[in-house]
Amino acid sequence: MSETNNEMPNLSVGDIIQGSIVKVEDKQALVDFGYKTEGIIPISELSSLHVETSSDVVNEGDELTLKIKKIEDDEVILSKKEVDADRAWEELTEKYENGETFTTEIKEVVKGGLVADIGVRGFIPASLVETYFVDDFSDYKGKQLEVKIVELDKSQNRLILSHRAVVEKQEAEHKKELLEDLEAGQVIKGTVQRLTNFGAFVDLGGIDGLVHISELAHEHVEKASDVVSEGEEIEVEVLSVDRDNERISLSRKNLQPGPWSDINEKISKGDVVEGTVKRLVNFGAFVEVLPGVEGLVHISQIANRHIGTPQEVLEEGQTVNVKVLDVNEEEERMSLSIKELEEDQEADDIREYEKSDEQTGFQFGDFIGDKLNKYK
Repeated sequence: MSETNNEMPNLSVGDIIQGSIVKVEDKQALVDFGYKTEGIIPISELSSLHVETSSDVVNEGDELTLKIKKIEDDEVILSKKEVDADRAWEELTEKYENGETFTTEIKEVVKGGLVADIGVRGFIPASLVETYFVDDFSDYKGKQLEVKIVELDKSQNRLILSHRAVVEKQEAEHKKELLEDLEAGQVIKGTVQRLTNFGAFVDLGGIDGLVHISELAHEHVEKASDVVSEGEEIEVEVLSVDRDNERISLSRKNLQPGPWSDINEKISKGDVVEGTVKRLVNFGAFVEVLPGVEGLVHISQIANRHIGTPQEVLEEGQTVNVKVLDVNEEEERMSLSIKELEEDQEADDIREYEKSDEQTGFQFGDFIGDKLNKYK
């Protein structure tokens, strides 16, 4: 040391000085700060976090701003930690008051959360790390996280940070943008998030919309799980958007082929099909012959005799065979007949009876003739 340096004015605890690291040992670092002896930074005064060796924090030649912690028998104890903390508290207080977010590196994973070094020890409780449950935080060490200060108390050396608050704000902004962009009639893809007894909630990329159970398929759906499953990607049409209440109504049904689509390839005029009586009205009966496809059996086509009401012959839920009289895909109309089917059956019975007579050689006319000749 020079003679000039040895004649430096007296130092006081709390003074801020500039110094250069001249030696790094395991548990301390030595500093040349222009005094007659080198200052000492104990490992506990290097950082607000736990440090294994001094070299984890400083290297020889580093220029530092330090605070005098203690002076005893010409031994000067210095602190890097306190200077960093004083500077950090000032900056952090400003960020806290302005609601600013900033990025920090996770230095430690401890019981109950994560620790960041921001000049002071910042703690992120487990509940404030993510918007979802995290079972193992080991992968977070060394990770950069954007955080917001949710609690600050310098007197208690207390600094609570939240990454979750940042994510929630980002999600809220993204949700708002999505709501603004969505319009009725749009067709978009989404992922089924959860199923309920009244439908399926679909994630549209940050906001959920509801596909009511009546909008899942053209046919009647008992349970949403009969049609879609959680995690499945589906295409939906936006029916309506309620931006004030953040409610989106969707339809899967509108993008599915209708039950009447290509009906002529499934059912043709003259076909005999089985169906279920769905509704009885004063002019006939509506019979479902395919899921979502109903045809009308006019009252005049219900029986081969005169009836006053369809209820005289049919009842709802009854299974019947019907003959297709006409199919109109464009108008989604189908005419059916039970009467013609019965008449066709009677005609078949007569033909079968006559055929059996021919095979036995019996003729009804000959039988009558023989009877008359007996009485001559």
